[in-house]
Amino acid sequence: MTLSEDHSLKAQNTFGVDCNARFFAAFGSEQQARELLTASTAPVLILGGGSNILLTQDFPGTVLKNEIKGIEIIEDSAAHSVVKVGGGVVWHDLVMWSIEQGLSGIENLSLIPGSVGAAPMQNIGAYGVEIKSVFQKLEAISIESLEKRSFSNEECQFGYRTSIFKEQLKGKYIITYVYLILLKKPVHNTSYGAIKAELKAMGVETLSVKSISAAIINIRQRKLPNPKDIGNGGSFFKNPIVSAVQFHRLQQTYPDIVGYTVSETDIKVAAGWLIDQAGWKGYRKGDAGIHKNHALVLVNYGQAKGHELVELAKQVQQSVWKKFGIMLEAEVNII
Repeated sequence: MTLSEDHSLKAQNTFGVDCNARFFAAFGSEQQARELLTASTAPVLILGGGSNILLTQDFPGTVLKNEIKGIEIIEDSAAHSVVKVGGGVVWHDLVMWSIEQGLSGIENLSLIPGSVGAAPMQNIGAYGVEIKSVFQKLEAISIESLEKRSFSNEECQFGYRTSIFKEQLKGKYIITYVYLILLKKPVHNTSYGAIKAELKAMGVETLSVKSISAAIINIRQRKLPNPKDIGNGGSFFKNPIVSAVQFHRLQQTYPDIVGYTVSETDIKVAAGWLIDQAGWKGYRKGDAGIHKNHALVLVNYGQAKGHELVELAKQVQQSVWKKFGIMLEAEVNII
């Protein structure tokens, strides 16, 4: 293993932003990770699929890419299987594997970009499901001490699109293995978004994890651009959570506002709807823009710089705040 110098990161981030790392290497095991950390020049940045970052400048230290593979059932019972997954496994590949095994719990998270190691960092979620609902624990290596540690579900401090690894321990650990509890008897979740309508259009009469996954893949492929065609990081902003009082006040002016009940006091508002109503869908300036089919997705049409996309994001935030009194928060990690 060697560290390459002045390494282009354009192929390592789904926005396709052309920035360089002073040093770069990939690792496929915990031992390799430790060896590379020992040889690295600070600061250190760990990359997975590169789907949740926006690079705004060359990275002055060492970028290490997690390529630890492997999917293994380590516990099996009549009700569920505990699955150990390498942090470098592509998340959607894991979803497809679980469906082939007849296991349930992550089918609603089909086609989410990125790697398994990054999934618990932001508690990925879609269509009414979050990874925390199937998460048992993870193993991670401290970037500073090289010591290995296990984090339980509770210790990860999961929240909406966040965890301890995006807060107090941001940039402190490499997540090497993730353990999930997947069910043998599925609990179908079709109430969120357009899943039911899509299943009906597909002619599905008997629900299965496979049909639900296929429906979600269809929806996502229609709405979201493929990073191979247009650079993007998926949903750029979190769906904001507001008080029920504020939501109902907005509803009087905007009866079509889209929201989902979180609790008796809180409502999650669709950020894409807010951005669309503020007039941003399809906007483009140079090579930085908002996707024509989904206002929640910022895109790089070719040569956009990271700072141009950040500036566009700030304009969107200010516009939504002025119109609705809601401040959007970036889901993407800006570096």
